[in-house]
Amino acid sequence: MARLFIYIATCAFALLLADEIIPGITIDSWQTAVFAAAVLGLLNSIVKPILVLLTLPITIITLGLFIFVINVSLFGLAAWFLPGFSIAGVFPAVLGTLLVSVVSMIVSRAQKDNE
Repeated sequence: MARLFIYIATCAFALLLADEIIPGITIDSWQTAVFAAAVLGLLNSIVKPILVLLTLPITIITLGLFIFVINVSLFGLAAWFLPGFSIAGVFPAVLGTLLVSVVSMIVSRAQKDNE
């Protein structure tokens, strides 16, 4: 349960950071960022495995790069669902996905080192 809260807090922080750094990503409040982090977590845990399985041939042909397309699509889908979270195009979505992924990876590795 603690990992879930750490993931949501990390993702919310990364989303707020993306709002400040990347032009084209807009988040109205920190509450929206927390809710967006929870929606991203749900999409990544439920929808992403199904999409990865369905697009396995394309993923193999592109040597795994198509998973990045899936990540960007899920990021955009989360923005589409939430009224206070908007993305103004594909390029901000790609940069936002990269930022959230890198911050989450850093915190995940730090958390594993502390265990």
